[in-house]
Amino acid sequence: MKKYKYLILGAGPSGLAVAHRLLQSGLSTSDILVIEKNAETGGLCKSQIVDGAPLDTGGGHFLDVKYERVLEFLFRFMPKEEWNKFDRISKIRIHGQEIDHPLEANLWQLPKDTQVEYLESIAKAGCVSDEPIPDSFSDWIVWKLGNKIAAEYMLPYNKKIWSMDLDKLGVYWLHKLPNVSFREVLESCLYGKPQGQLPAHGTFLYPKNHGYGELWRLMGSALGDSLLLSTEVINIDLSTGLVNGQWQAETIINTIPWAHWENYCSLPENITTAISKLKNISIDVEYNSNTLTSDAHWIYEPDENKSYHRQLLRSNFATGARGHWTESNSSRTSGSKSETHFHNEYAYPVNTKDKPEAVAVILEWALENRIIGLGRWGKWEHMNSDIAVLEALQLADSLTSSEASI
Repeated sequence: MKKYKYLILGAGPSGLAVAHRLLQSGLSTSDILVIEKNAETGGLCKSQIVDGAPLDTGGGHFLDVKYERVLEFLFRFMPKEEWNKFDRISKIRIHGQEIDHPLEANLWQLPKDTQVEYLESIAKAGCVSDEPIPDSFSDWIVWKLGNKIAAEYMLPYNKKIWSMDLDKLGVYWLHKLPNVSFREVLESCLYGKPQGQLPAHGTFLYPKNHGYGELWRLMGSALGDSLLLSTEVINIDLSTGLVNGQWQAETIINTIPWAHWENYCSLPENITTAISKLKNISIDVEYNSNTLTSDAHWIYEPDENKSYHRQLLRSNFATGARGHWTESNSSRTSGSKSETHFHNEYAYPVNTKDKPEAVAVILEWALENRIIGLGRWGKWEHMNSDIAVLEALQLADSLTSSEASI
């Protein structure tokens, strides 16, 4: 039996980042062990060569430039000169056109009579007239964006991606949507250019000669013997921190789905109940050799007659690539999978109404048992890879500073 200060479950962006930051803070390789059930690192950020060029098998992932600390950290593994920088071009396929995203900032690209219809709808939106904020997802979308954007884009798009009753979703996470100002929307139509707040990934980085997964592969390789691949967790002794009867941890950092923990140990009834409330959706990625005629990096598709909700035009960001790939809720692709198909069982956490309370209960119990939840699945939070890395760095720093003060 080997003893470790920190045993990290999962070698996705969060697990890799927290491991490396702990090592950079002065811990030795004998203090840390990362366990990954798959044969490669990266989690949803894996890549493969398909049709002669990289394809990101877990869907479209890009490195945002927002956090300098994250970039400085990641450039240690893949230097800055190995990345291309892009100004985001994302579009929405609507009214037989490709309109720049977000729709409300780019209505000026539609015919004048259609612009008027949208403007009239936004003018009547609840947020414009200071109506109370609804607690129903569907009502909130109408309140925020008006009936027309809700009916023609946001509601059908969300029905596709979540494939569930939308009113089971909470509204607590919708602050991520850009603010909608009727004045700014009107100005954009009058002046023929976007106005107001733009969404995340306004500028992003993508590797020049690889898929996004190459970064995480390099980070895994750099861990050496502190990383065990193709190693599945079988059992965990909560009282001793012993994993698989082989490795004993002072602290376990969990980045894998909590649903798996029911297979590892006996859980209290309230934790089992809380875990049962955590929902996720699966995403299928399929490659199509057809190179689309568009300058977009990705296109959102609200048409419910199409199985996919997004197309990634890899020829517009991956060097030497052609073709594109699609992302679809797995329930919508049943029986129609192409040969070049990748299934991601755990793709997006679902922000159901009772999720925050359930996660709080789980994380409190975990801390009592020297377990820390981290990342998309440890916190059951839909976070991009840059946020996952940032939170991993902050956790590592808090852990090492706590040890130093003892």
